[in-house]
Amino acid sequence: MFAIIKRELLSYFSSAVGYVVLFIFFLFSGFYFYATCLMANSADMSYVFSNLFTVLIFLVPIVTMRLMSEEKKQKTDQLLFTSPVSLTSIVLGKYLSAMLVVSICCSVVLVYITIVSFFTVPNFGNLLGNIFGVFLFTGAFIAVGLFLSSITENQIIAAISTFTVGVFVLLLDTIAKSIPLASLSKALLAFSFMQRYSDFTSGILSLENVLFFVSFIFVFLFLTVRLLAKRK
Repeated sequence: MFAIIKRELLSYFSSAVGYVVLFIFFLFSGFYFYATCLMANSADMSYVFSNLFTVLIFLVPIVTMRLMSEEKKQKTDQLLFTSPVSLTSIVLGKYLSAMLVVSICCSVVLVYITIVSFFTVPNFGNLLGNIFGVFLFTGAFIAVGLFLSSITENQIIAAISTFTVGVFVLLLDTIAKSIPLASLSKALLAFSFMQRYSDFTSGILSLENVLFFVSFIFVFLFLTVRLLAKRK
């Protein structure tokens, strides 16, 4: 599995993909930090984390689009299938490599926290909850992107599919609230990523929300393994 992670990380940063993702994330997160904290003279970073939800919806498809589709297109997936590595290790290796790329992006938040700490004492408990929420949401979204990448050999289709899911997730609350049928509206809101993520950015650490994202990660990683097993 570690060989898969190393291989994927090298492929990210031996091409422009890794650097483009880092640049876009640093640019927008820096703008949100400047606008909502420095310009507003506020130590409340919840607005920064709230806006990262939208940024990650755009960036995760770029990170995940090539994970399996490129293997399929170049026919190197057959080498993976015949290597002495289990399908679960292959999927976990690719998943964790994508998570590491996003983690490198999110590490800039530590710089923002350091800057804020020069002016006031941050609420570290709240900040840890926010960071935890970012990783849970990103982990679930990457699992979806990895699954969609394993379906097609076209990276663009994989990226567009993942982005479409992200936009649906972004608009789900609005769609649910516009439905007059209360039971259907409530059922849709139960799958709301934004509401659960907003709880984290508000400092609310709920076991239900944690289990929701962890279950989402498990289900889509499992589906990816089963899809690869079928193809093998």
